[in-house]
Amino acid sequence: MRKITLFLALLLVSAGVFAQTAWEADPNHSKLGFTVTHLGIADVPGHFDKFDVTITSSKEDFSDATIELTVPTNSINTRVEQRNTHLKSPDFFDVEKFPTMTFKSTSIEKISEGKYNLKGNLTLIGVTKPVSMTMNYRGTVTNAQGAPVAGIQIVGTFNRSDFGLGPKFPAPMISDEVAVKADGEFQHKK
Repeated sequence: MRKITLFLALLLVSAGVFAQTAWEADPNHSKLGFTVTHLGIADVPGHFDKFDVTITSSKEDFSDATIELTVPTNSINTRVEQRNTHLKSPDFFDVEKFPTMTFKSTSIEKISEGKYNLKGNLTLIGVTKPVSMTMNYRGTVTNAQGAPVAGIQIVGTFNRSDFGLGPKFPAPMISDEVAVKADGEFQHKK
């Protein structure tokens, strides 16, 4: 009987250690940004004011992380209202017809300590395509409230033509390549 009790206790402790933990982005310390090149000479940045992202992982180094991101497309912000309005139109994001874009990871592979190749499916204006990004795990610290906070950065590029985004605007006018940079502080999901 004692052996069975000990075995069950060890099983419960093991399950707790390897349990999946969901982390959500702290909106006050996270940003989802992008950059395109205008006329081949100037980088023009923008970001999304709203997004929800959850990372689930059972390992402290996030080497088994899965990521799900949902972005309301009408939250696009390039600091120029006329450009924002145009980007929300059917010429680009068509926010009335496609109110969200999503990313769901499909695999993660370690490149080096804290650096991973993150693959997933990006859905943008109704088109889903695989993309590959680099995920940098920047460490976990304890915040002032005594809770763990993990730093994650994701960088990469995709071609807007793959999604039919802005087809009326050729690459010499607006680069086909869109650079993405997301920085976040993540806390345990409540």
